[in-house]
Amino acid sequence: MGKDAKAGGKGKGKQAASGSDENASKGKGKGGKAADGLGTCTYVKARHVLCEKQGKINEAYKKLQDGWLSNGDKVPPAEFAKVAQEYSECPSGKKGGDLGWFPRGKMAGPFQEVAFNTPVGATSAPFKSTYCTH
Repeated sequence: MGKDAKAGGKGKGKQAASGSDENASKGKGKGGKAADGLGTCTYVKARHVLCEKQGKINEAYKKLQDGWLSNGDKVPPAEFAKVAQEYSECPSGKKGGDLGWFPRGKMAGPFQEVAFNTPVGATSAPFKSTYCTH
């Protein structure tokens, strides 16, 4: 999952990694900062790739690994958006996987955990959410 501090989204199926935009703010609302810069922020901004089949999400993640992650680089938001447009089965895929800003408590369990715990600008590994795999 790509992420900015502040976020939101809906979707079914499996999802690939998420990523965040580097120029996003560190959070909105009241709260302190933790070592990752997110602390108790109340909103995050996230992008995701949602796929029904595990193989498809693995293919999308491999594309991100081969291009950036295996070198220790962050995936540029525009490049993550291209992968989301190609692989995501969520309507947000047309917008590059952008879920916009959403508050804590809006997203289902595992998705929210990854969204609020992935450092700003980083891309998470694929994970299963309540609905599918991300």
